[in-house]
Amino acid sequence: MKILFISLGCDKNLVDSEVMLGLLKENNYEFTDNEEEAEVIVVNTCCFIQDAKEESIQTILEMAEYRKKGLCKALVVAGCMAQRYQKEIKEEIEEVDAIIGTTAIDKIVCVIEDILGNNGEKKDYDQIGDIHALTHVKEKRVITTGGHYAYLKIAEGCDKGCTYCIIPSLRGKYRSVPMERLIEEGTKLAEGGVKELILVAQETTVYGKDIYGEKMLPALLKELCKIKGIVWIRIFYCYPEEITKELIKVIKEEEKICHYLDIPIQHASDNVLKRMGRRTNRKQLEELLENLRKEIPDLCIRTTFMTGFPGEREEDFRELLEFIDKVEFDRLGVFTYSQEEGTLAASMDGQLTEEIKEERKAKIMELQQEISLEKGEEMIGKELYAFVEGKVVDENAYIARTYKDAPNVDGYLFIHSEEELITGDFVKVKITGALEYDLIGEAIG
Repeated sequence: MKILFISLGCDKNLVDSEVMLGLLKENNYEFTDNEEEAEVIVVNTCCFIQDAKEESIQTILEMAEYRKKGLCKALVVAGCMAQRYQKEIKEEIEEVDAIIGTTAIDKIVCVIEDILGNNGEKKDYDQIGDIHALTHVKEKRVITTGGHYAYLKIAEGCDKGCTYCIIPSLRGKYRSVPMERLIEEGTKLAEGGVKELILVAQETTVYGKDIYGEKMLPALLKELCKIKGIVWIRIFYCYPEEITKELIKVIKEEEKICHYLDIPIQHASDNVLKRMGRRTNRKQLEELLENLRKEIPDLCIRTTFMTGFPGEREEDFRELLEFIDKVEFDRLGVFTYSQEEGTLAASMDGQLTEEIKEERKAKIMELQQEISLEKGEEMIGKELYAFVEGKVVDENAYIARTYKDAPNVDGYLFIHSEEELITGDFVKVKITGALEYDLIGEAIG
């Protein structure tokens, strides 16, 4: 039985997909990337913002055509959009045979077997459950990232309650994965060839507080650093108000931890931050960022901002631009506000047009492009290590990532090497040039 598996959305969703793939593989299903020969199709969906929702809907509709006309005998929809719009999907897309919610991914095999058993009953597994029950299936996970890096999801859900975000209602309250389970998973990943662990959750910085009574991310990092074979550990999604002195100390002292922090800030105007339900103000943000760079001078700070939030005045946007120009983030992403039903922000006064949102986004990216080029030029002449990600066709050049570059969201380092390199090699490189978002270098060992 051949399965086509489509994973959409974030890295946390990808981990869920990899777990489902592992369960299917264990039960002797084969995988294909050809829709026309697929006998089962699974779409793991996302609906965090409007663009993600539209992509998920379009993908389901396209796969429904193969369910109607082709070899496909079962179409299963999983993930956030399945959790959020279960009723609508069932009513409007009759080709969908089953729906799996965000923490029912361990049911994937029995769901498909029920469909193929042709008992005529459509079952849905849409509960937001106890993630501890999922930890026993993670060891069957199939890594799809190339083998030398993998995401380690340390928690599920979120308690922050940002006014624009639908995630808590889709993924539930914050639930940490027990530390011993994460150490086991990290060890197994390393034994399978993984060299870089990327810690992810809706928020990583409060890891452990729900089950241990205190923040345990520093302790978890120390244990993960002991795993043989792991070279880099990268931390995503650190909420600024939760970054502690202890966490900074561990990052400084543990050689395996990349001097890289992803800190979602979203805005710099106190007016907008308050409306967003964020728990910091501009003064606190500036103090945190200044301290981080003082403590870890070579720290790469990545952040994301949102433009066009309801009530964002022109002066609020100017303040955001000034903040970005002053702080000079190493890596920066921008997305426009999406009016998501079911969130507090969706009913707020002061909703802005898409044109204004996009104009403001473009201005931020124009500014960041200049900052990024300047920072890249500052790297020329420096030597650092990088992971090889692939080869440039017909050239003695390779695509790589430095500690400043997370997969799929940051830039690349293009390196020249007379010696043949393979994906996953860890090489020393001298930086010789800079582009707007990428670097150029020469392999030296």
